[in-house]
Amino acid sequence: MFELLILMMERVGLIILMAFLLVNIPYFKQVLLNRQKLQAKIILTVIFGIFVIIANLTGIEITKNTILPANFLPTISTQAAIANTRTLVITVSGLVGGPVVGTAVGFIAGIHRLWQGTMNDFFYVPSSILIGFIAGWLGQRKMHRHAFISTMEATLIAAFMEGVQMVFILFFSPSFTSGLNLIRFIGFPMILLNSVGTFIFMSILTITFNQEEQAKAVQTHEVLDLAAQTLPYFREGLHKDSARKVASIIQHYTKVSAISITDTHQILAHVGKGDDHHIPELEVITELSKRVLKTGEMTIARSKAEVGCSHPDCPLQAAIVIPLFSKNQIVGTLKMYFDNPDDLTHVEEQLAEGLALIFSSQIELGEAEVQSKLLKEAEIKSLQAQVNPHFFFNAINTISALMRIDSTKARELLLQLSKYFRGNLQGAIATTIQVQQELDQVKAYLALEQARFPERYHIVFDVEEDCLDCFIPPYAIQVLVENTIKHGFKNRKDNNQVYVQIQKDDQALHIDVFDNGEGIPEKRLALLGKQTVESEKGTGTALENLARRIQTLYDNQGNFFIENNPEGGSHVALTIPQLNQSLKG
Repeated sequence: MFELLILMMERVGLIILMAFLLVNIPYFKQVLLNRQKLQAKIILTVIFGIFVIIANLTGIEITKNTILPANFLPTISTQAAIANTRTLVITVSGLVGGPVVGTAVGFIAGIHRLWQGTMNDFFYVPSSILIGFIAGWLGQRKMHRHAFISTMEATLIAAFMEGVQMVFILFFSPSFTSGLNLIRFIGFPMILLNSVGTFIFMSILTITFNQEEQAKAVQTHEVLDLAAQTLPYFREGLHKDSARKVASIIQHYTKVSAISITDTHQILAHVGKGDDHHIPELEVITELSKRVLKTGEMTIARSKAEVGCSHPDCPLQAAIVIPLFSKNQIVGTLKMYFDNPDDLTHVEEQLAEGLALIFSSQIELGEAEVQSKLLKEAEIKSLQAQVNPHFFFNAINTISALMRIDSTKARELLLQLSKYFRGNLQGAIATTIQVQQELDQVKAYLALEQARFPERYHIVFDVEEDCLDCFIPPYAIQVLVENTIKHGFKNRKDNNQVYVQIQKDDQALHIDVFDNGEGIPEKRLALLGKQTVESEKGTGTALENLARRIQTLYDNQGNFFIENNPEGGSHVALTIPQLNQSLKG
């Protein structure tokens, strides 16, 4: 038995060696990953069919519990039996390929075993088919996830399948005694080693594919990290500064010899080997780059001559050049250089194609954001332009009235109006201004209003000192104060008080305007700041305009709020974020 155990170990080792070779062939890996498809099942049947024939041919011939010296068995004698790894191969084929593959390989194994012996060995045909079908049925529940049955489960199944084979041998032997003696001699070695062989075979498959999945996960993580690192720069547009930062990031992650980025006519950045002569701002002169810019197709150079660099000491021996697109138009190229052509593999080609798609999307996203920003700024300018005539006509009417009564006072008010509009010129070209500038504008406005209605309004400003340098949309306070004066008190001629409070916390500036007026009707209150609200003294666009500008500038971070005070009057509150410094000016 010990001698048989050693010889069986040799046969199992041969099958395992073939498995190791197969899992390292890319084509076989793809077949295993797509093993649910009919074509893959046919290929697996052929591969394992060859395996199982080899297992029969390399079996160990046994006659009357004696091992016969032979390494190759095209045929066997009438009274002989074979100890081999046939059941191992059939079981593995079913576990890997499912019941169809397992049954087909079992049929091949049984027919070949019958061909080796005599018609007395016909029972090997149904036994092999049954083993293949059961193993496939047990293994198919993992096929939908590109996974394999666990190695321990596979080992137990292999032991059971070998036990099934032993049962067939016992009942179909010429006599029960001869069958029992044969099982005593070959049973333990075959069950043990075929189970161990199945364990090792499935372990090789599982470990290989797990390593590939882990490698893909790591590579995916690195690509996503790379994309996250490059996104802020590509969103700025494709220019020299952004290209150099992006090229440095790509080279760090990909470990290629050099990275170059161009637009349609010049080198924007070159990082890595050859940077002494691949200089930014030089024209794109190599035919390789020109061809990619012309055709829009990825091109691969595997020699220095194909790279096309004219510098005699250039270390770059191979390259991948990929076009970059925006809105289906070529805007530049990404070039990955190698100082050793052997480093340019299929993996690098796939990586380059994937990066080009990501970067093209990022460039297009950046251009879309620029256009969106321009549209947003245009909308803000349009809204601000609506405020200017609103205040201008009120001011002119006030001064016109005063010119008949007090020309000196009218002159002072004209100077105030001039001061207001000098500041207004900056507001017309800026999306935000400082609180101090806005307060100067408000005080100029109040000078005009109080000249028209002396002592009618009492305005109090409570402004924290560190708020004066904060930035807010132009006319934000002026609109609130003007709206309160025009609509809050109606025709009341005294005790009209307005309290303006400006304070801030870590994240936002808070502007609150309180009055002791008559309040706002509930129906109108629900609409203010959301749509035009007609009134006797105006068109009702000022508050809606202000609310829209805050929403446009700050999205969901800014807020416009209006309510009636329980003790009378109204309260308007603005929340102006101070985090986005890019809105200044």
